[in-house]
Amino acid sequence: MFKNKNAGRNNLCGERVRELRLSYPTKMSQRALADKLQLLGIDVDKNAIQRIESGKRFVTDIELKALATVFAVSLDELI
Repeated sequence: MFKNKNAGRNNLCGERVRELRLSYPTKMSQRALADKLQLLGIDVDKNAIQRIESGKRFVTDIELKALATVFAVSLDELI
């Protein structure tokens, strides 16, 4: 069985996603971020964003690319 050695976090980008969301010009809510991702074809809800930010949910490469698009940053900046 896989043992997570990253301090119990399931992703590397969650903290950065939270920082970017809160520093967005109009302080975007988790719901608003989920809505923007849904417009890009990523099926997530507010609860999924919460789990991503807390590190409890894995983030796929497609979701990572969509997050970078929403925040207008490079993939490296998310990780």
